[in-house]
Amino acid sequence: MYLDLSFPVVMGVMNITDDSFYDGGRYLSEAAVHRRIETMIEEGAAIIDIGAVSTRPGSTAIPAEYEIAILQPVIQWIEKNYPDTLISVDTFRSQVALSAAESGAHIINDISGGTMDERMAETMAGMDLAYVMMHIQGTPETMQINPVYEDVTREVMQFFDRQLEKFTLTGKSNIILDPGFGFGKTIAHNYELLGNLGAFSRYPYPVLAGLSRKSLIYRSLNITPDEALNGTTVLNTIALLNGANILRVHDVKQAVETIKLITILKESNRNN
Repeated sequence: MYLDLSFPVVMGVMNITDDSFYDGGRYLSEAAVHRRIETMIEEGAAIIDIGAVSTRPGSTAIPAEYEIAILQPVIQWIEKNYPDTLISVDTFRSQVALSAAESGAHIINDISGGTMDERMAETMAGMDLAYVMMHIQGTPETMQINPVYEDVTREVMQFFDRQLEKFTLTGKSNIILDPGFGFGKTIAHNYELLGNLGAFSRYPYPVLAGLSRKSLIYRSLNITPDEALNGTTVLNTIALLNGANILRVHDVKQAVETIKLITILKESNRNN
């Protein structure tokens, strides 16, 4: 299925976990998952990103077999009921990526950018699915212990250079880049990356920004993730102005509205 990025689109987060940092435990029943997906699609999500493994700081992974068992029926349900919606699977395991492809997924969203499973590059090469290559320093268990960079933007780009070489050598070209806000970065690193997001336009690939309700918002404002919607909208606006093509969010309606207004602004600027 083709992803039209002539205008930015929204990727709605569907965490089927009990310990995600914001919505863990909210969507553990089949009925709750289906209702949540329906709402996000009605609100304008072009992509639903399903995750069965929490990747919040300090989290540990569940077995791959369990991850597959959780994901498979949700993928199949979306494909059957919403065939025009793109299905993304949030996994760093090539085994899960293969299963997701067989079940009907269209995108693999890998938080490790291919570093946590050495078979991911060759696995993705054999599939038509798009691949989200995200930057992370460390693993979810260790990434926030003491993240250090001399120049975070330059080092994230160096990471992409290395990983893109591995993937493109296999013939993979339908790649999306995610600088990995909150994954092995301090609050200062995150804001530096956001301010420099336009630098990633040097690559011939779309850019995904995942800022929704993260600690760079709620810790900066001394609030909780539940109170971080307004801050999310502000940072999503900055990301769009700096060239983001995909917003990965928990709150689809607000992100869709943000895209509409920024699109009007950019069109107005072009016409003047």
